[in-house]
Amino acid sequence: MMLATQSLTPKRPFSLILVVLSGLMTACGGDDVSDLTKFINEVKARPKETIAPLPEKKIVESFVFKPEGLRDPFRPAEKSTDSGGLDLSGVSGIRPDTDRRKEELEAFSLDTLRMMGTLKSERGLWGLIKAKDGTIHSVQVGNHMGQNYGKIIRILEDKIELMEIVPDKPGTWREQQATLALTE
Repeated sequence: MMLATQSLTPKRPFSLILVVLSGLMTACGGDDVSDLTKFINEVKARPKETIAPLPEKKIVESFVFKPEGLRDPFRPAEKSTDSGGLDLSGVSGIRPDTDRRKEELEAFSLDTLRMMGTLKSERGLWGLIKAKDGTIHSVQVGNHMGQNYGKIIRILEDKIELMEIVPDKPGTWREQQATLALTE
């Protein structure tokens, strides 16, 4: 007899837990969803808002790079040779022409100059440049502008390309391409 009572004892707490859980489960079930229905009706009664249209896409024009006549940027500007300790930088290589007469637009830094447009004539395409003092200058290929000895190498309808000569190491110079884009 003792064995039979011991086997029934562990089942009693389990059955008691099942009875309590089933009682709790019936308490959760109710048919009153009036608050949910009220919320749905309030949302449906709100005025409809218009959705803002998507912003227009800006069309970006393609650019074709034409490296003709430009220095390879992955090669050194000057080949260094063993000179036996002598400084040969002043003898040959790239350097600005300091003997020529400076042009008007060389008094302004390149970032203060603005391209305003172009003019086409029998002699080619001319660029219109506005200086920071408000004066508009006309330039053509071969003119200089900017404070880094910039020489105009190409004029296009939307930009002016220059080749500047800038100091590299003490006593040496290197060429650097710069662009002045058309301002809108």
